[in-house]
Amino acid sequence: MLEVNESTYLRWRNQYGGMKSEEANRLKQLEDENKRLKELAFDLSLDNKMLKYISEGN
Repeated sequence: MLEVNESTYLRWRNQYGGMKSEEANRLKQLEDENKRLKELAFDLSLDNKMLKYISEGN
């Protein structure tokens, strides 16, 4: 038996329910990729704002 807190186990069960381990791993990969892409989009948006500010001569 794994030594996990019951609340952790219940959270995992609710989140990953009937998924097979491969599906859960793929979901985690997609979530990580989504986070990385959101960070890239934020960085590009910030770069764009900075370039607009500089090009206005302020």
